[in-house]
Amino acid sequence: MSRYWSKTIKNIKPYTPGEQPKDRKFIKLNTNENPYPPSARVIEAIKKAADESLRLYPDPMGEELRATIAGYYQLRNNNVFIGNGSDELLAFSFPAFFEPSGSPVLFADITYSFYPVYAALFNTNYQLIPVDEEFNIPEEGYYQNNGGIIIANPNAPSGKGVPRETIAAILKRNESSVVIIDEAYVDFGGQSAVELITDYPNLLVIKTLSKSHSLAGLRVGYALGNEDLIEGLIRVKDSINSYTVDRLALAGAREAIKDDAYFQETRSKIIRSRERVSARLLEMGFKVIPSQANFIFVSSGQYPGSVLFQQLREKGILVRYFNKPKIDNFIRVSIGTDQEMDCFLEVMKAIAGA
Repeated sequence: MSRYWSKTIKNIKPYTPGEQPKDRKFIKLNTNENPYPPSARVIEAIKKAADESLRLYPDPMGEELRATIAGYYQLRNNNVFIGNGSDELLAFSFPAFFEPSGSPVLFADITYSFYPVYAALFNTNYQLIPVDEEFNIPEEGYYQNNGGIIIANPNAPSGKGVPRETIAAILKRNESSVVIIDEAYVDFGGQSAVELITDYPNLLVIKTLSKSHSLAGLRVGYALGNEDLIEGLIRVKDSINSYTVDRLALAGAREAIKDDAYFQETRSKIIRSRERVSARLLEMGFKVIPSQANFIFVSSGQYPGSVLFQQLREKGILVRYFNKPKIDNFIRVSIGTDQEMDCFLEVMKAIAGA
């Protein structure tokens, strides 16, 4: 531990990303990446943007991309904020909307594990709201004093979704708090809260192109909300780095949003694969939490989650295992191509037979 680190960095436990192996070839079902390539229009746009203009800074506000996103959701440009992946937007949200050492920010005890990391980094108090045995988020848990709320919908790593009417009820009961809905996985069957933005000025919806648009390597996310909330994010951005999204990413992201037909095609394939694989696993005797995401949460009555994880790894299949209370008997499995999922099912069948 460096003697030059600040006390915050000495004490913080950083987020641990999924394994990115380099020593051998795996079927990679551990980081919720889209198994299908980006739209060909995205690749072409990036190639065209890779010209001499790269010597110039990008548009700090990304106005063309903002306009494209606003048009897609029938919002105004000032309802849109773009950033370098949704994780950056979540990080900006903490200093923008949550008071250091103030009333606690509420989020589920089983959810995206970056939230407590951000809370520690920005000296934000937080309170965990326990999910039930089936990983449902209890609505009443968010009806208490708070300094803000974050809900991943669908949630990770369970894949469980929250109905739009539940989100509306939480917004209505928390008019003085910013409610952030993290919709990284909503395009795979969840109910988006975007249509609630005009009725609830305290709602911020955060989205990403990483999963549903096959652009995890491009790093573009965006937030949708009341113009006052968007201005808050802009103030944080311009206090850290005015140029967060580069020229190539701006060009590729615009075409990804515009090519809605390709987006609908690939997300539908993933949904079909998820339902097929879930049904087969249930037939084999595994427990599968109903998912509205591009992954499934699976457990076995015979083997601990750590054993499932290791046996799959030995067969060349990477999944995600979380050694934490409530979920240490589960593995999270990203949905790959049908060929990849067939290989996964064969190994799981052998494990069940053993």
